[in-house]
Order: sequence, then C-alpha cells, then structure tokens
Amino acid sequence: MTPYRQLGRSGLHLFPLGLGTMQFGWTADEATAFDLLDVYHAAGGNFIDTADIYTTWTPGNPGGVSEEVIGRWLRARGRRNDVVIATKVRGPMGERGVEGRGSVHQREGLSRRWIMQACEDSLRRLGVDHIDLYQAHWIDSQTPIEETLAAFSELVQRGYVRYIGCSNYSAWRLMQALWTSDRRGLEAFVSIQPEYSLLSPTRANFERELARVATEYGLGVIPWSPLGGGMLTGKYRRGQPLPGSVRASENAARRFSEQNFDTVETLVAVADRHGAHPAQVALAWLLAQPGVTAPIIGANSVGQLRELLGTLDVQLSADDLAEISRVSDWERARTELER
Repeated sequence: MTPYRQLGRSGLHLFPLGLGTMQFGWTADEATAFDLLDVYHAAGGNFIDTADIYTTWTPGNPGGVSEEVIGRWLRARGRRNDVVIATKVRGPMGERGVEGRGSVHQREGLSRRWIMQACEDSLRRLGVDHIDLYQAHWIDSQTPIEETLAAFSELVQRGYVRYIGCSNYSAWRLMQALWTSDRRGLEAFVSIQPEYSLLSPTRANFERELARVATEYGLGVIPWSPLGGGMLTGKYRRGQPLPGSVRASENAARRFSEQNFDTVETLVAVADRHGAHPAQVALAWLLAQPGVTAPIIGANSVGQLRELLGTLDVQLSADDLAEISRVSDWERARTELER
C-alpha cells in the first residue's frame, strides 16, 4: 500500500501524487474528468487540487468550471470524506474582457471582501461545507498581508476552511506571511505550491531560498508543473521538431536549453535502465527531495494518468538520484553562462 505523506505540520495526509484539474472544462471534457477522478481514486489518490479561475482563459469560461466538475463527481460518487480538496483564490473571475479586472465590484485579489466572497462561491461550486486546503494563488501587493491572513483565519474559525497555504510566493513574501501570523496570532500557511521541476532555471528558483524556508518552518511542498510543461516526459528532443499539442507552441520553446536537453537525455537513460518512462523518473526524483509532499500531476486521458501513477513503482538508487541531480544542477548552468 502506498504510504501517505503528512502535509507539513498539518493534520492532512496526502497521496504522494496530487491530481491537478486545470484541464477540466478546457482540454478534458466532463466525462473524461470523471474517468480521471475515478482512476485516481481507485489507485488510492486522495489529493485533488483546483482553483477558482480554472479556466478563465478559455472562451466562454468565467472560471469555476473545474470546481463545478469536481463537485458533481463528489456528489455522484459520494467520495467527499475520502479526499482532500484544495482550491485557490486571487485571480480575476469572469470571462476575459467581459467582467473581472477593472470592474466596479472587483472580483479578484486577497482583500477580506474578496476572500470571503470567493470562498463562499468555491464552497457552492464544489458542493461541500468546507475546503481542506485554501491557498493564496499568488501575492496581492495591493492588500496588506495582515488583512489577507485575518480573512483566512476567520474562514478557519467559521469552519469553512481547515488549513491555509500559498502558491507562487517568493521566499521573502513567505517569510513575511509566517512572521505576520506569528506576531498577530493568525492562522499560518502550512504549505507552499511552487513551480518546481528538474528544468533550469525552475529548479534554481525553488532551491535557492524557498526550499530552505519550507524545510526550516515545516511547510509541505506540493509542486506544480513537475514535468516542466511536458518537456520532462521526453517528447521534446534536441534538434527535433515540436509535436503538435495545445501547449507545445506556448510553453516548450522557452524551456529549450542545452542543459535541459541534457537533463531529458539523462532521464531517458535512467528510465531505460528501470524499464520506466522519463516522466516517472522525473517525478520519482522530485519525491526524493527534502520537504516535497506531493507533486501535482495533470492528465488529459486515463492512459496518461495511469503512466504517471506508475511513478510510485519506480525505485531510484542513490546513484540514479545523484546522476540526475548533477546534470540538472543550476550551479552548473550559472557557471556555463559566466564562461
């Protein structure tokens, strides 16, 4: 049986791979989403991550669609007590160009007014009476951190939220929040959801400072984009044309570098030795890093999801981990740039 991992110092224990649901209502229709949730739950998965803004960038989508799909699945399957529901607040709600940013009643941010409204809206869409992990999607420089944390604390006191976390915070912003919670006696973040993968400079952005803060203060780490927008699956190779996909033209080219291609080639070699897939090796490496609780994976098909769940059967040796760490080391990238 796959051991569950404690999220920081909270009372939440998570399956080692979280299921991201940004694709629900975007690149995966509702029937596919139900299949993905069924397969994930049957494998022992209990950590479902979403956000209120998923996916406002899709034409005709005002946000909240992913939450609504999850809510219908929870009701249809009766699984509320089996899962940890995590969602986020901060981004602009309303179809792009229709309402949201700049409207009279601003529907975004981390003010007390919007947090209270957004939480009620998420609870309604999810069809639940509480959210297990409510996260600040990213900072709101227009709102004092004291106001944000006081609003989160009130939600916890009302029973609407069990724990709070943050996503996309820099180390100093995270320290500011933790210090404010301690000084004011407010609820504190129990987790950080950063972009973290083997790719450079993504790995450096987390490991330089955020990793130390998370470890020192006992925050759980639940990385998003652990496969670097698909690059660590091995589908992008040095000197080969881009495959056709929704993300290829948008995200792939900016990740191309000699070091990142070296990392992909190493993942392929290690995967071949284990009879595994490069994506599984990349996730297994991440799961071996200090403080990491559960990388958040996404899939558009049951086949993709089953492959990623196979990560938990991959046992990397110390030599494997060292080899992967060495080729993707961000200090190496900096040294090469300085030459």
